[in-house]
Amino acid sequence: MKTIYVDESTGKQIAGDLKKRKTSSYDEREAAVRAIVEDVHEHGDSALFSYTKKFDGADLTADSIQVTEKEIKAAYEEVSPELLSVIKKALKRIRAFHEKQVQQSWFTTEEGIILGQRVIPMERAGVYVPGGKAVYPSSVLMNIVPAKVAGVREIIMCTPCNKEGKVAASTLVAAAEAGADRIFKCGGAQAIAAMAFGTESVPKVDKIVGPGNVFVALAKKSVFGNVSIDSVAGPSEIMVLCDETANPRYIAADLLSQAEHDEMASAILVTTSEDVAKAVQKEIDGFVPKLERKAIIEKSLEDFGYILIAKDRKAAYDCVNEIASEHLEIVTADPFTDMTYIRNAGAIFLGAYSSEPLGDYFAGPNHVLPTGGTARFFSALSVDDFVKKSSIISYSRNALEEIHEDIESFAKCEQLTAHANSIAVRFE
Repeated sequence: MKTIYVDESTGKQIAGDLKKRKTSSYDEREAAVRAIVEDVHEHGDSALFSYTKKFDGADLTADSIQVTEKEIKAAYEEVSPELLSVIKKALKRIRAFHEKQVQQSWFTTEEGIILGQRVIPMERAGVYVPGGKAVYPSSVLMNIVPAKVAGVREIIMCTPCNKEGKVAASTLVAAAEAGADRIFKCGGAQAIAAMAFGTESVPKVDKIVGPGNVFVALAKKSVFGNVSIDSVAGPSEIMVLCDETANPRYIAADLLSQAEHDEMASAILVTTSEDVAKAVQKEIDGFVPKLERKAIIEKSLEDFGYILIAKDRKAAYDCVNEIASEHLEIVTADPFTDMTYIRNAGAIFLGAYSSEPLGDYFAGPNHVLPTGGTARFFSALSVDDFVKKSSIISYSRNALEEIHEDIESFAKCEQLTAHANSIAVRFE
């Protein structure tokens, strides 16, 4: 990891470097992804099945692309009782957290006037779940639960299968527990296109959420506008803000928990203590050789790992806010006070025992978070992502009469005389 003494430009410089990770390989792949998306849009199932054969090696048809009840039952028999118990416990916590986010429609009334906001769930949501190098039942829960709590009528899930047309058992069990209505065995850009435009087998959805590789991210970017998407997510990030009271061994372990995701993941320590900075580096050097994903971690730390030493707390806060990390741990003598100075972070973990993986799996808040500095203006996936809000306006003649001349004046100021006339004709 690179050790840097923080100055006014440090945060901005690192933030810029992290943003480049998302787009570094986009240009060369964008045309290929666009071709896949257009092909599926034009040719539907035939293109979808062709790409599934090409990329996943599976021969699928209209009769076999959808996961059956028999396959789900077999998945339950394959998953251990211990894992099923963990999935159910996590699901309960995630659902309870998201139920607190539900908004109700509301109305206000006064003489002759009714104003309000109607909150309406989307008809159909699409959830993408990766299934290549690893399986992610936690992502299944995090993406389906807020849609279910929001009241979405139908939840469609797409996830890759193996050459035999089988989907990972833990993925299917998590989907069934969370409430997915239909599951399709397709992945990559072709699955995103299928959900965005619809094919003979896969229905068109209103919104697509869920993580994926660069091809999935580019496909989501390509179809945005035809459907809504959650975000174009980049590589994972963790930042730890700590002082001299922190346990260096805990900090090192937490930084490495994200560095193992992939070579472009970022792990950053911001501290006001040089002694802690040195101790954390020593602990990292001891941990890395013992970890299974050693090569990935080493590359991640070499390119996007930083130990930032700040002269005081204000400099540390400024750096944290400038970088706007996906995950932020605050491990200080008074983390709740320090939190009040933080404006930009996807999820904030407070105290020595609130390690980032707690949020990934079990605490309840969503682990689909803004990356690449977008925590400055984006939020975690939530129930709000699956509802629409319609304004309600109702005026009586008497109520409109009191303000009609003001509206007409406003419209004439903008030279929109038809707007003015639409009001004026009611009082001729």
